[in-house]
Amino acid sequence: MLKDLGVKPYVFPMPVLMIATYNDNGTVDVMNMAWGGLCAENVIALNLDEEHMTSKNIVKRQAFTVSIADIKHLEEADFFGIASANTMPDKFERSGLRAKQSSRVDAPIIEDFPLTLECKVIDIQHHPVTGFRVMGEIVNVLAEEHILDEQGTVDPVKLNGFIFDQFKGGYYAIGKRVGKAWESGNKIMRK
Repeated sequence: MLKDLGVKPYVFPMPVLMIATYNDNGTVDVMNMAWGGLCAENVIALNLDEEHMTSKNIVKRQAFTVSIADIKHLEEADFFGIASANTMPDKFERSGLRAKQSSRVDAPIIEDFPLTLECKVIDIQHHPVTGFRVMGEIVNVLAEEHILDEQGTVDPVKLNGFIFDQFKGGYYAIGKRVGKAWESGNKIMRK
């Protein structure tokens, strides 16, 4: 029997996205966020609190990177969600991670994360219900070779990323493959 839970943000899984920008003084800022995702093949949408330093930096620089953290860097990724650059100016330095300048956008690439999307802002929206939303065009994707398969495609198992659980606030490892998209339902299609 279904139980009515009311209005909750219950979508599973939620991504764990590392949004990186430059502060006014050129230092690196990274934020952990789950309220974002792809909305087209080359467009990512981020729903942010406008008061985050990351939001301010995106408006000023018109660029950001989105990285997928691996389990090896879960502590640092979680720290980026706990600490605020508004009150902790040395937030990135405390993490011990390394960054370099993107050659395509005015944003840093966090070298320790295995997958990074380089993005330029194409739209910033303000809405009374959904709030502050940034739309970014993905201009390039960088991946560590060790997460690629024989065809040069990202292997989710090798990526070793993790997801956020909106129900209880946990992180979960991405498990084994249980089906193939656009093939697993073919038996029903043939009925």
